[in-house]
Parts: sequence; structure tokens; C-alpha cells
Amino acid sequence: MHDDAVVCSFVPPYILAHVSEHGDAEQRERARIALETSSQMRGERIAMTEVAIARGIAPGEERRTVYDAQNKRALPGKLVRGEGSAALKDVAVNEAYDGAGSTYDFYSRVFNRNSIDGRGMRLDSSVHFGVKYTNAQWNGRQMIYGDGDGKLFNRFTAALDVIGHELTHGVTQFTAALDYQDEPGALNEHFSDVFGVLVKQYALKQTATKADWLIGAGLFAKGVKGLAVRSMKAPGTAYDDPILGKDPQPATMKGFVHTQDDNGGVHVNSGIPNQAFYRTAIALGGKAWEVAGRIWYQALTHELRHDASFADCADATARVARELHGDASAAYHAVVQGWAAVGITVHRAIVRSGPRVPIADHLVAPIGGAEVPMLAPREKRVSR
Repeated sequence: MHDDAVVCSFVPPYILAHVSEHGDAEQRERARIALETSSQMRGERIAMTEVAIARGIAPGEERRTVYDAQNKRALPGKLVRGEGSAALKDVAVNEAYDGAGSTYDFYSRVFNRNSIDGRGMRLDSSVHFGVKYTNAQWNGRQMIYGDGDGKLFNRFTAALDVIGHELTHGVTQFTAALDYQDEPGALNEHFSDVFGVLVKQYALKQTATKADWLIGAGLFAKGVKGLAVRSMKAPGTAYDDPILGKDPQPATMKGFVHTQDDNGGVHVNSGIPNQAFYRTAIALGGKAWEVAGRIWYQALTHELRHDASFADCADATARVARELHGDASAAYHAVVQGWAAVGITVHRAIVRSGPRVPIADHLVAPIGGAEVPMLAPREKRVSR
């Protein structure tokens, strides 16, 4: 794992850049501040291993802490709610607390993971960050939520998938540690979208066919022409607004965007693997976290290296599907066909790109009344 913590902001920089050119005077200023703040945070160096050890707690014990930044940018702010304390009148505090709990519960109950680092890391959040701050982010140590400006964006704590998305950047940080650049960076965003939407679906008890597959639904303020920030079902269709711009995400490799902006298009090109996961989940039906989600989780936490490409991810997810369910399984074929639909072919041999501990012990997790093996968390691919 690298010591450089990646600051991952939910609202893509190209949206903020469009607002800074096409919004009114106040909107332009808010967008500029949001862009500058993200850039400043990205420059921080954090020894995450030490932080994780310092915040480690007993396995299975949930610990949430919420701070009020009081519209300042100094972190973490004033402590206002801790684990087990009563709800406050401040809705943002309660949403941050509950959202962290929903994400913790999802990872614990579905994947037997002890918080985002797997070691019981405390989930810290700061709400009311800055004045009408139009973003939310995981800064490598904690969650940060802006209140939105009320004209383009609502408060960021209101969207559970946003919370799940950002906290999953922490999971990636402590597992594959995908480089936040080009295809590895797009995969970093992709996995956050996958598990962000699955946190929402799990909380709502939705099947794959009933879910909307939108990321950040409800985040846009009234009057904005858009459903969400991204759509996994139909990349490129989430919004089309004169101030925010038009959703630029491609759904297949034919539309892959080559750019120096957005860390090489990490928020843009993530639409391609997003579409592959969506197609896989829909083909399998039922609850997406039960089969497709477990395959993707296993790939992220045990199979991928920090510099993984889209093709590496396709091979890894197919390999896991085969190992868990077999060559002739619906799961394996759904994964292969899901990637093929976006223009990525799974290698038949599915050769591993690095040394890996052989599959041995398994955890057994219930799926629709049946028992399906899940690889134990300790079996992790060796990353260079």
C-alpha cells in the first residue's frame, strides 16, 4: 500500500469547471473554491498505515464520529456526535452518522469486512465544511461533506450512495490501492460507484432490476436538468444542463476518452467498467451484491495490482467468477459477456499477472438460501 493518500472528490472537476465558466457570479466562485480545495487536499501526504493502526478497534465494533466544521475549512471541527449517542436536530449530522453506519453494515454483513480498512478503522466525518461547499470527499483519513449551494447542489449527506462511494475509496486505499490516474484511476472510481450503488440497494432491499443504477440521485437542486451525477445503466445520460454541462461518460471502449484532465479521465472513463458491472448484475438478476458484488469485491481486495488496467479487471473478475462458481456457471458467463458488451475480451487462459496465495480456506455466505463460498479476507494477491 502506498503512503500517498488520494483525495477523491465526488463531483468531477469537469462539472465544476463548466460551472466556473457558465454559472452566475456566486456559482462561479463556489466552483472555483471547490476545485482549489480538492487540489490542496490532494497535495497532502499521509502515512495511512500508522493512521489505521492508531484507529484500530476490536473486530466487529462499530465506531462513528461526526464533527461540525462550522462552515470553516479547518478539520475535523467540533465533535457533535459519537457512536451510540442520540440523534441531533442537525439533519446533516444524522445523515453522515447513519450513512457511515449503513456503509459499515453493508461491508460487515455482506463481506465480513471490519470497517473500511478491514481492521476496525473509526469512521470520522465532518459536516458543514466551508460555506456552501459543493462537494463531498474522502481525504484518506475521513469524510468531508459540503452543504451545497441550494441552487445547483443539495447537501451531500442526503445521498447514501455518495457516502458509500466515498468510503469505498478508503476500501480501495487499503486493498488494491489503485493509482489515481488513467485506467487504474478510472477503476478506482468504478469500484466506488459499484459499492456506492450496492450500499444503497442493500439498504433499500432492491433487486438489480428494481434499482435505478444512478449515482448521486437527488443531489442536484430543483431546476437542474439531470437525474444524477452518473448512470451505470446508461453512461452519458445522467445530466444535460446549461450550467453543469452534459454527462461525458462513454459506455464502451469505442468512446474511451483520451485526456490529460481529470487525472486522465478517471471520472469519465469509469462509465465503461460501470456498464460492464451493470450488465453482469442484470444478467444474473436477484440482489446484485450477492453474486456480482462478491465477485467484484474479491477482485478488488485480492486480485488487482495498483496499476491494473480495464483488461486486468476483466480477467480478474472472470477468474474469481470461475473459481467461485465454475466455468459453466451463469456467473462466469455473465461476467465474460458483461465485459464483451463494452468491448473488452476476457483472456481464455486468465493468467494471473502476479504471484498469489493459493485458494484454501473459504468463508461461506448465504445467497438466497444457498451457501456460496467466499474467499477468506486474508488471501490477498501480492502487489508490487
